[in-house]
Amino acid sequence: MEDVIRGFVLLMEVQNLLLIFGGVLVGVLVGALPGLSSPMAIALLMPFTISLDPVASISMMAALYCAGTFGGSITAILINAPGAPPAVATALDGYQMAKNGEPGRALGLAAVSSVLGGIFAIVIFLFATPLLADIALKFGPVEYFGLSVFALSMLAAMSGKSSIRNLVAGALGVFVSTIGVHLATGVERYDFGVQELTEGIKFVPVLIGLFAMSELLTQSKTLNAAVERMSARALRLPTFAELKSLKGTILRSSGLGTFIGILPAEGSTVAAMMGYNEAKRFSKTPEKFGTGCAEGIVGPEAANNAAAGGAMVPTLALGIPGSGTTALILAALVMHGFRPGPYLITETPHLVYAIFGAMLFANFAFLGIGLAGARFFSYVTFIPKRFLWPSVFIFSLIGSYAYSSAIFDVWVMLISGIIGYFALRNGFSPAPFVMGLILGKMVEETFTQSMVIYESNFMNFFDSGVFILFMVLTVISLSTPFWGQIRSKLKPKPVE
Repeated sequence: MEDVIRGFVLLMEVQNLLLIFGGVLVGVLVGALPGLSSPMAIALLMPFTISLDPVASISMMAALYCAGTFGGSITAILINAPGAPPAVATALDGYQMAKNGEPGRALGLAAVSSVLGGIFAIVIFLFATPLLADIALKFGPVEYFGLSVFALSMLAAMSGKSSIRNLVAGALGVFVSTIGVHLATGVERYDFGVQELTEGIKFVPVLIGLFAMSELLTQSKTLNAAVERMSARALRLPTFAELKSLKGTILRSSGLGTFIGILPAEGSTVAAMMGYNEAKRFSKTPEKFGTGCAEGIVGPEAANNAAAGGAMVPTLALGIPGSGTTALILAALVMHGFRPGPYLITETPHLVYAIFGAMLFANFAFLGIGLAGARFFSYVTFIPKRFLWPSVFIFSLIGSYAYSSAIFDVWVMLISGIIGYFALRNGFSPAPFVMGLILGKMVEETFTQSMVIYESNFMNFFDSGVFILFMVLTVISLSTPFWGQIRSKLKPKPVE
């Protein structure tokens, strides 16, 4: 309890509260603007937070993460252009409700269900993180190696066009993480005589390039695209009776979203789609889905915000990112000198509870911001992209240089952006690459330590029951998407 109080006291400082509120505001704005995303905003902000207090910096990013997930529903409802991938499912009924003359009601349902889903996950996060960390403290290098391999295998199930592409992107991320001097042997790898590469490629310029520059190049093709837009005069909260009728959907989606979020690499997009599908499956009127149904809004919104909170559990307790965005938060923790994983709980528990408090504050804050500024955010969608994206480009240049005051990092950012652009065009998502980049060092370090302990005999790894369990889960994780594809191909087609 003392650590909980200390964490909340840290947040009560005026500067920290302002930064968290600023993170919420930026998150909602970024989520509301089509093309921008929370990962992009966090990647751009990361180099500017080096001089900030670590607690305030990480808390601001966590708040931005929560608010950005909700912000995507604004454009999904008003212009049928999800501001964030998790809001794709929300657009199916949210936009139809807005077209039916109830944009304020649709936004109100999205806001309240997002808050309830987020709070549900945060409560689970508060109790589950220390318990998971206690278990992880009993792990040795072999168990952590098995865990990190299992986390990488989950990339096959990430949202994207292809499981194979996700695994290839993750493998490339692992490869990039090995560039530089191997700490155990002192061997220089893949530096091609470039002095700057001996210390490895820094996270921040790569993240800015993949999430900001690549999206800038992609969006440049749609500068003059026209979309149907509508404004909401006010966000209208659902009545108590309406919430009571939707409580089953909200609770079910919140639980499902939290569970999906805790699984490494799954994230909010998968949770939102599953939340929508389950809401339809349990609905008494499934035929109304797609016509402006309230259940079709609260299902995915409760699920994707619950997943945001759930994804923080493995990120903080195990050092395993629960999603692409939490991979960036994990990189920020490393940048500020923290050790993500069970030692984070034992050495700096006040930071964990400060993050918990920031996410709780963020959920109530974006509800208030939505109530007060629904009309403003509906006008934000009118900002021309020809003004928006040059600003992103400038921030990308400044941020990549400011991280370590090196022009080399600017080149890394630009090259990463170009590679990311062509990767997106060919169906490769940046999220699996980032997960591989973050987890690569853990895989290599734990494997090296394990080989030293077992005198280079890999078969001795199987003396650990936990390692065997993770290997079995890895095989299941890798095979599940492919069995699903095989079943869909073998399924008999309906006779016309």
